[in-house]
Formats: sequence, structure tokens, C-alpha cells
Amino acid sequence: QVQLVESGGGLVQAGGSLRLSCAASGGTFSTYSMGWFRQAPGKEREFVAAINWSGGTTYYADSVKGRFTISRDNAKNTVYLQMNSLKFEDTAAYYCAARSFRSGIILLSPGTYNYWGQGTQVTVSS
Repeated sequence: QVQLVESGGGLVQAGGSLRLSCAASGGTFSTYSMGWFRQAPGKEREFVAAINWSGGTTYYADSVKGRFTISRDNAKNTVYLQMNSLKFEDTAAYYCAARSFRSGIILLSPGTYNYWGQGTQVTVSS
């Protein structure tokens, strides 16, 4: 059973930066495709960014492209989300997700992931 634990959330002013981390345990991290999703109150969970098993392929939602960067360190079993130039509309609970999927294909839909973390709150003040 894979366990995912997110950290790094918090309160930041608009224009600021945060780095989220997601530490994985209980599986072979290097074979997992990883994704970040977010959910604001009253809204559906939405895709933010994803990275394939090797780190060689990444993909971003248009709303965060150029501001957020996803990366992974397979030696540390951790995936990161560097968030710069934060906006008020980035406020949400952020979740990391994993699926054993050794491919160059990026998984965009929440339904394609079978492991989820508990989430970390990001609040951006305007």
C-alpha cells in the first residue's frame, strides 16, 4: 500500500512562492507517475501538474503554466511542486496522487490515479 504525505502549504501573499512536497512510502516510487491536483471550496478537484515515472515528461494546466514547476527526486521518493507568482485564485487544498505507470504518457484525470495524499492547504492573500 502506497502512502503519500504532502507538506509545504501555508499562507502567502499574492506574488509570493511556496514549494510543496509529497513524500511516498510503501511502493516502488520510481515506477509511479505522479500528479498534483487542487480543490477549492465548492469546486471540483482540478488537475494542476503531472510528471511521468522518470521525470522526463511533465505537463501543466494552462492556469499554472509558467508559474509552477513539478519535479521529482526518485532517490528521496519525493515529488515537488514549486509555485511562484501565486495568485488569489491559486487558493485551494493541494493533493498529490500516484499510479504505478511506467510510460511517457502523462495522466491528467483524477480517476487514473489510485493513491492520494491527505492534502495541504495553500492560501494566497490578495
